[in-house]
Amino acid sequence: MSGSGDDADVDRLVSVLLVVRPDAESDPDVAERLARQLRAELVELDVESTALVTDGASPDGAKGADAVTLGALVMALSASGGAFTALIGTLRDWLSRHSARHRIVMTVDGDTIELERASAEQRQALVDAYVRRHTGGQAG
Repeated sequence: MSGSGDDADVDRLVSVLLVVRPDAESDPDVAERLARQLRAELVELDVESTALVTDGASPDGAKGADAVTLGALVMALSASGGAFTALIGTLRDWLSRHSARHRIVMTVDGDTIELERASAEQRQALVDAYVRRHTGGQAG
């Protein structure tokens, strides 16, 4: 047992909003299809829930039911235990297969990061800093 008082973070769930933004030249239905493909990968992670946002429900922070809702996922996961780091790894892998055309916008506690066409090194540095902010210093 530790007397550090950090036990509150162990059970804390964070809500993550992921928005898949396809290339501007893509068909409007591409965002929803890409979000479904990404969700299929994310459900394999150790998370509490992963849900597609439907047209009738805008995610918190969204500005109405627009194209954002067509490619949006809402997840709940533990703030500790590696789930957040695993999520970031899955997003990086997914983008490496799609990065020439698409982006992912991730929002946690009002803090947003947009992952897109960057070199692997640039993406890694950006993601490491973001992970440290949301995991208390643990970067993958």
